[in-house]
Amino acid sequence: MTFDRRGLVRALATTLAAPGALWAQPAGKVFRVGFLEAGSPSANRHFLDAFLKGMRDLGYVEGRTVAITARWAEGRAERFEPLLGEFVKLEQDVIVVASTLGAVAARRSVRSTPVVFVGVADPLDAGVVASLARPGANLTGISRAFDAGLIGKTLQLLKEIAPTASRVALLWNTEGAVENRVAEARSAVRSLGMTPLIAEVRDLGGIELAFAKMAQQKADAMMVVTDPLTLRHRRTIIALAEANRLPAIYEFAEFARDGGLIAYSASIPALFERAAVFVDKILKGANPGELPVEQPTAFALVVNLKAAKRLGLTVSPALLLRADEVIR
Repeated sequence: MTFDRRGLVRALATTLAAPGALWAQPAGKVFRVGFLEAGSPSANRHFLDAFLKGMRDLGYVEGRTVAITARWAEGRAERFEPLLGEFVKLEQDVIVVASTLGAVAARRSVRSTPVVFVGVADPLDAGVVASLARPGANLTGISRAFDAGLIGKTLQLLKEIAPTASRVALLWNTEGAVENRVAEARSAVRSLGMTPLIAEVRDLGGIELAFAKMAQQKADAMMVVTDPLTLRHRRTIIALAEANRLPAIYEFAEFARDGGLIAYSASIPALFERAAVFVDKILKGANPGELPVEQPTAFALVVNLKAAKRLGLTVSPALLLRADEVIR
């Protein structure tokens, strides 16, 4: 029998190169993962479901090889730090946290536990990473987008579906860490030959007041700059937009699926599913500070024809052809 030394070396190299090929979960070890979502389970349970699917697809079995503890910030920024502190006390192996506000709170209060963030608008600008390629410290994760022109593209779609609109209200939460996106939206509205109007909210009670202000300002279209508060109360916002006959565009597909007119965004559930890959790598020994921050590569346009009909709008065939999802 001959001994193929070169073949053995090649086989060994292939084995070593295969992700996780020589890794095995310690016998009897149940990893602990804390999952902190920015909204409420009644509105955003599907984000947790997407993360759980991602973990299952990687071979984890809830209750046997991984224990996932879920908490919800209920759209309130002040809840992030106490809930993150609870995870630290529970000695979670990894924490998954949603939104820019959640990531900022984790950067401030979680010293050593690895953190995977999801949906941060701009991790560099928010100060949660040192660089995108090498985040440093104990945080890494997935951004919503780095494309500086994304808000401009979103507003162009609003102009296309509501071509007569000239006064665009920007609904945003002043506590939501979205000031830079609001400034970008104002500039984009002006570049499209329209007038930007500011409608600020801080809580649920402020949403109705914001719509009253829009009416006083004679707004004839609206964009919602999304954060945990506005996402949690999206059904209220959608209902008020319709009651005020305001064509509105949203940054999350969830708004259009819940009755809003049009949305343009990355798939947020897909980002949560992808977060499981980061968690898996960290549980297998990867340093979060050396895992590059990722961004979505595909965006979906969702058009709700039912909402368009209620608003008396006609959606062009060209726009429908470009839509990734049409709700009829």
